[in-house]
Amino acid sequence: MFPIQTRRLALVASVALLAVGLRPAAADDETGPVVIDVTKPQRSLYPLAIPLGVDSDKDLAADVQQVATFDMSVAGWFKVLDPKSFLASLDKEKLGIVPKSWEDVGAFGVFKYKATTSGSDVTLTFKLFEVEKGKEPVLERKYTGKKSEVRDLTHKWCNEVVEYYTGETGFFGSKIAFVVKAKKGSKVIKAMDFDGASVYDITRNRSINILPAWSPGGGKLAFTSYMRSNPDMYTVSAGGGRPKRITLFAGMNTGATWSPDGSKIALTLSKDGNPEIYIVDATSGKILRRLTKNRHIDTSPAWSPDGTEIAFVSNREGGPQIFVMSASGGNQRRVSKNGDYNTEPTWAPRKGKRILAYTTRDDSKYDIVSLDLDTKDMVRITQGQGNNEEPSFSPNGRAIAFASSRKSGSGIYIANADGSGTQRRVYKGSVSSVAWGPVP
Repeated sequence: MFPIQTRRLALVASVALLAVGLRPAAADDETGPVVIDVTKPQRSLYPLAIPLGVDSDKDLAADVQQVATFDMSVAGWFKVLDPKSFLASLDKEKLGIVPKSWEDVGAFGVFKYKATTSGSDVTLTFKLFEVEKGKEPVLERKYTGKKSEVRDLTHKWCNEVVEYYTGETGFFGSKIAFVVKAKKGSKVIKAMDFDGASVYDITRNRSINILPAWSPGGGKLAFTSYMRSNPDMYTVSAGGGRPKRITLFAGMNTGATWSPDGSKIALTLSKDGNPEIYIVDATSGKILRRLTKNRHIDTSPAWSPDGTEIAFVSNREGGPQIFVMSASGGNQRRVSKNGDYNTEPTWAPRKGKRILAYTTRDDSKYDIVSLDLDTKDMVRITQGQGNNEEPSFSPNGRAIAFASSRKSGSGIYIANADGSGTQRRVYKGSVSSVAWGPVP
């Protein structure tokens, strides 16, 4: 068993600077950014204040605050402070800050904005302050667009804030695809913003549609559908539309995973009677290579971010376990060691890291774990929270989305990939086949 890791919150600034892994700017570079050491295993959260924007359209200002608070809370690095604790006079400060007022409530960073409208257009002005650096903003941006784009523009700013502090891109603005049951036994593939907003249908037929997989650029999804009776593999625009059938071999055409360059798809075919893993051309569906060949079941391929390896599930050693092989099919070896039931592998898109998350079964319950293939370190993402299955990493590998059925409510949950912090439900209802797409 692997207990869920916990975070230690900062009590005073000096302790927090040590625990969170913050590196102040060098003495000869006082304007340089604070760096949050993302490699530090034990860290506190950076206290960030996001007050309601003043001199703004009231409704839009509330939307910006809600979106930004959620984004920064799930980023994994920040503690968003309760606005009820703020001491500053926001009407007087406007887009500036009085550092002492924010220092007194424990804020390290302050996030100010102004949302104004002109007809159907909106202008969002953002400024980020580090309290210890005084009244001058360390980052500022202005975005213009339609009122309907306020959420997207706020996500864009929050990604900038995350990159400023960590050097990594955020995952805000990305989408999650998933499957829900519909009328008369059919299943529909839906997609939504990663935070649960703007849910829409990808498939519109009355058949069974399952196992969506995003293309590397996020413009398409591959999926399996029974719309022509056989479980064939299709691709479709990320906005929905008319699907294109790519493979139509007899038997299973399931579990698609795209190569990093988008030119190939690995999937399971049972055209010869036994489920095996093949690589096909992503456009024509032509078979390019057969990767596995044995009397056992090989399925659920997952292509590594660098394109050199493919993880998959096989029962060749008894129950289902996670294996890894080269993208050419060589060096097939088992990597999961915890128990007798492990399925649904997915790779963390992290440079220099070889990390898999997958579903494991403990005491009749299903949970999510991750495994560093190089260090063999395992992190338990869920435990004692009902059944949790089908993990999918965020575009930067810092969070994991998964399907869960638990007493507090079924749906799609997001958790920090290091097992720490609060798990947040972003979609309510019974779902399957969770797939987190790239930032557009």
